[in-house]
Amino acid sequence: MTRVISILLCGLGLLLVGVPAQAQTPPSVGERAAYSGLHRAASLGDATAIRTLLAQGADPKAIDRSGRTPLHVAAFTSQYDALRPLVAGGGDINALENDRYDVITIAAVKDDVPMVRLALELGGNPKLITSRYDRTALIAAAHLGHEGVVEALIKAGAPLDHVNNLGWTALIEAVILGDGAKRHLETARALVSAGADRKIADRSGVTPLQHARLRGYDEMAAIVK
Repeated sequence: MTRVISILLCGLGLLLVGVPAQAQTPPSVGERAAYSGLHRAASLGDATAIRTLLAQGADPKAIDRSGRTPLHVAAFTSQYDALRPLVAGGGDINALENDRYDVITIAAVKDDVPMVRLALELGGNPKLITSRYDRTALIAAAHLGHEGVVEALIKAGAPLDHVNNLGWTALIEAVILGDGAKRHLETARALVSAGADRKIADRSGVTPLQHARLRGYDEMAAIVK
């Protein structure tokens, strides 16, 4: 049985090569320099300009060539002051850009806890299915070991056991895409403490505990057993 699992793990390792830590595309320096209107004001965090432009009829749902609204730009650039006036002016905090990321998932990948909390406060939905992997912001944060984001999303009611189109939950990603060190350990601990199902296996039938043991992650194994 151990040999079978090892073979499955080798196959999984090949698959992992194609899973980037970040699949998001933030606006480039050139794009930001070319922005005008609300996109420019959002990228600068200029709340006064945002309110003025909205009063003049600017569209808070307007998109750039990558489908980013001003809210997406504010999330990518950590411009907290831009969020409230954009949402108050009709911006959609749950809109998805072309890569299917919303404000919360963008902030989750950036490990931007204040932005995650602010987006949640303004109506962001922690249950949204985002990205090409049909994941959630919680899975994205667990993948990267962003334990503060994980805790905030759990508190907001993010689904603990959502399975993405790779067949992985947040707990599985914390094990197989982590390094077994402190941040991923704290991530796994938060998920388990919140009630994440430790028995959900991947498509090959390998559980988080088996993955942890196969990698020699003894502390992780103790958490997910």
